[in-house]
Amino acid sequence: MQCAPIAIQAPAVMPTGPCRVPTPAPAGHPKLANVRCPIDEVPEKYRLRIPMMQDTYLLNGSMVPWSGAYDNCHSPICTSQNAQGEWVPTVIGKVPSFTERDALAALESCERAWDSGRGLWPTLPVAKRIEAIENFTSMMITRREEVVRLLMWEICKNRSDAEKEFDRTVKYIRDTLDALKETDRASSRFQIEEGIFAQIRRAPLGVCLCMGPFNYPLNETFTTLIPAVLMGNTCIFKPSKLGSLLHGPILECFARCLPPGVVNVVYGRLCVAPIMKTGKVNCLAFIGSSKVSDGIRKDHPTPHRLRCVLGLDAKNPAIVLPCADVDMAVKECVLGSLSFNGQRCTALKLIFVHQIVAARFCQRMVEEVDKLKVGLPWAEGVSLTPMPEADKCKKMRELIDDALSKGAQLINAEQGGGQCTETAMVPAILFGVTPAMRIFHEEQFGPVVPICVYNSVQTPLDFIRDSPYGQQLAIFGTNPTEIAHLVDPLANQVCRINLNSQCQRGPDTFPFTGRKDSAEQTLSVSDALRCFSIRTLLAAKHNPLNIQIVTSILHNRQSTFLSTDFLL
Repeated sequence: MQCAPIAIQAPAVMPTGPCRVPTPAPAGHPKLANVRCPIDEVPEKYRLRIPMMQDTYLLNGSMVPWSGAYDNCHSPICTSQNAQGEWVPTVIGKVPSFTERDALAALESCERAWDSGRGLWPTLPVAKRIEAIENFTSMMITRREEVVRLLMWEICKNRSDAEKEFDRTVKYIRDTLDALKETDRASSRFQIEEGIFAQIRRAPLGVCLCMGPFNYPLNETFTTLIPAVLMGNTCIFKPSKLGSLLHGPILECFARCLPPGVVNVVYGRLCVAPIMKTGKVNCLAFIGSSKVSDGIRKDHPTPHRLRCVLGLDAKNPAIVLPCADVDMAVKECVLGSLSFNGQRCTALKLIFVHQIVAARFCQRMVEEVDKLKVGLPWAEGVSLTPMPEADKCKKMRELIDDALSKGAQLINAEQGGGQCTETAMVPAILFGVTPAMRIFHEEQFGPVVPICVYNSVQTPLDFIRDSPYGQQLAIFGTNPTEIAHLVDPLANQVCRINLNSQCQRGPDTFPFTGRKDSAEQTLSVSDALRCFSIRTLLAAKHNPLNIQIVTSILHNRQSTFLSTDFLL
């Protein structure tokens, strides 16, 4: 879907720089000199035992030996050359390639553990489920170094960001445990209304399928998997194709801390459709593209019975007002558009800059982007690293060339903007982007920064209104009146307005969601618990017989649902 045509006037003062440049030759800039590394030159601290074989998998509470076919796991780090002298991504390991039979065995294990809601896990007291996940978390922490190293190799997060992803995941789990305690405390009392007394609690949904994205393969997978498990569901989880190996060290933690069948893992592109076609999945948690999620949902025979928790596409814009603090705006826009190479759903993907400040803004953007270091994830001070998706550089070049052919300027060409190796790219800053260009509409999910100049604030407002996406946006300005006039209409178009800061997910206690095609349901440590459960109550007329029955059940602790226990 494309936005309606928008009238954009050219700025009176254009930034200096070449109007158009041809596709640059690969690896033609010094910035890209350090993105390849012969395997024997990898620092000892960061070497892997290649190949890393995931030769066991989690099924029914045990690590089961795998005897079937494997899929290769590639790293975007190029450590060797082929016969033609071309550097190629490194095969660092292998993971199982599931057949339909293997996938259905995982589903069967989940079904047995669920047992129509009568299984051990769904009927276990909340305090016991919390204890099990606390034990899991403690054990998971001992695997930190292994997981961080694999994050660096599999998806090329720099050391600092890989450590942050692991530590943030641990914090998320602990915050979720606290939120569940608070939820359970609020549910421990009875309510009396109109002569009826009731206890209202949250009950699990059943069998869940959890699928995470490659860009946050640990954190965003666990932001659905952990709350789903904590609420009493049984779960199949499928690691992202890019970022599969890093889950290997953690699978044993699930096996040792949870009852059989509560969590099962599946691998490979053939495993999802057979599971969904059975109609036995009660909840789908998916973070990725809307196109893929639509295909998965269509396989379910009774979609009205399928609850979906989805984090999907986004084209988050920034609006730089004429009253903006340009230096602050540039700093946040560089972080917002290029952190982890721009491979984030929350990244700033289109920057609207008012004509009055456009020249200074672009000059400062070029200066700040030029300071970013491109290199391998273990190198000191590296901000930009090789990208794990196949042909990503080629796709970025197609977007750049399309924009240049329609009048955009590559304003950091002299600094190497847009130049590529096999898997790495110097960020490209495109100035003068218009609705005629693909980059205006498409989510690039990579290091291309499109800048659109406007004279009337109605221009970005029209884009946001007509966009199929509605996750977040950022406003940069200092005038309260100008900002106030934007907040009210924009609050009904996106789900988070960031003032003088980049778009982002955290803190995890804040709601994370989107309108339109960007999301379904809301994720935060408390919202996620609600997503993976349903309000259920026992209600009775307030008479002596019913009071006696409920009192007896409570006194003799005959039910885990009916309980007035107060978690501390």
